[in-house]
Amino acid sequence: MHTHPHLSRRTFITTTAVGVAAASTTACQKANAGDRQLVFASLKDAQREIDRLAKAANLRSATQWSWPQTLTHCAQSIEYSLTGFPESKSALFQNTAGTLAFQFFYWRGRMNHDLAEPIPGAPALDTSNDAGLAMARLQTAIADFHKRSTALQPHFAYGSLNKPAYEHAHAMHLANHLSAFDVAS
Repeated sequence: MHTHPHLSRRTFITTTAVGVAAASTTACQKANAGDRQLVFASLKDAQREIDRLAKAANLRSATQWSWPQTLTHCAQSIEYSLTGFPESKSALFQNTAGTLAFQFFYWRGRMNHDLAEPIPGAPALDTSNDAGLAMARLQTAIADFHKRSTALQPHFAYGSLNKPAYEHAHAMHLANHLSAFDVAS
């Protein structure tokens, strides 16, 4: 019989799941002004929107980061799935709250996160970065991801993902960031 005063594993996981679901639901209800709430199931879906926005002469933004910074951040995320993230949450976090958050986002079809939060341990985003260079970096990262036939690196928060799940994670990440941009009228 378990008499330890700390939470049992089942209670911890259940409590974590409820907390993640509540936080995610709150995030859904508090969509940022200008959030177009895009949904992509694949990187190919995301690519169409990237191309549309890249052709625009004037983008309207609802985020702190510039278009090049956003593209660079999204490229970093894809690159790190190939090379390894500079910092990761604990295995306990990845196997509980991280897994539950990913499952919730996957079930919902989209994610919400702070659009100005860098990847833990990633280099600071260059504020003078050229949009063309940032776009080329993102395109290379996407192509490299598609070419990868060996195992991918664990996500810093979600842990180990197979290639289809990782592609969906990247598509949701891009949708969340690209939702903050639109063609100015």
